[in-house]
Amino acid sequence: MSEGTGSAVGPRSRAGSHAPLDRDRIIDAAAEVLTRFGPQKTTVVDVARALGVSHGSVYRFFRSKSALRDAVTERWLARLSDPLAAIAGERVAASARLRRWFEQLIALKREKARTEPELFATYYALAEEARDVIRAHVEAMTGQLSGIIADGIASGELIKLDPASTARALFVATARFHHPAHAAEWGDPGLDAAFDDIWTLLINGLTADKAGRKP
Repeated sequence: MSEGTGSAVGPRSRAGSHAPLDRDRIIDAAAEVLTRFGPQKTTVVDVARALGVSHGSVYRFFRSKSALRDAVTERWLARLSDPLAAIAGERVAASARLRRWFEQLIALKREKARTEPELFATYYALAEEARDVIRAHVEAMTGQLSGIIADGIASGELIKLDPASTARALFVATARFHHPAHAAEWGDPGLDAAFDDIWTLLINGLTADKAGRKP
C-alpha cells in the first residue's frame, strides 16, 4: 500500500460514505480495495477514496500505511483463530481436542483457499510482510495448543512434556497441511491420508498408554 495515488476506485465503493468514520469501517474498505487491486498497487488514497474521505482522515485512525495493513491482517487471522479457541476450551479428552483443533484449522485454510483464491492470496501476501502480526498470531495459536496439552498432562492422558515447546513442535510438524506456503498441495487426494499417518505418529508419542510410559 504505497503513499501516492494508485488505482481509481469507482463510485460503487462509496456506498455508505456518510456513515461515521471509525476503525472498522476503514478496515472494511481497506480489505475490499486490497482484494481488488492487490497489496502492491493499493494506496492509502485509494482507501480514502473508497470511503469518500480525505487520506488525512484515514491517518487519524492509523498512523501509517503499515498500521492499516496490519489491522486488516489481524482481523483476517482472528477469524481463523477464534473458532479454534472454542475447541481449545471444550471439556473433552486432550487428544480428541488436539485432533479436532488441527482438523478445524486445516478445514478453514482449505475452504478459504478453495472458495476465495484471490482473497486468500492477498491476505497471504499481507501476512508475509506483517511479521509482528504473524508472530503474535502464531503465539496465540500455540498458546491454545499448550493449554490443551497441559490439561492432558494434568489428567494423566499425555506424558509429561513442556506444553509450550510441544505445542510449537506440533504446529511445525503439521505445517504442510495448514501453512499457506503449501496451498498448492492441498488439492492432493492423498493429503487426508497423509495427515492421518502423521497424526497417528505424533499423538502416539504424546499419549501415556500408547507410549508405554507412566505419565
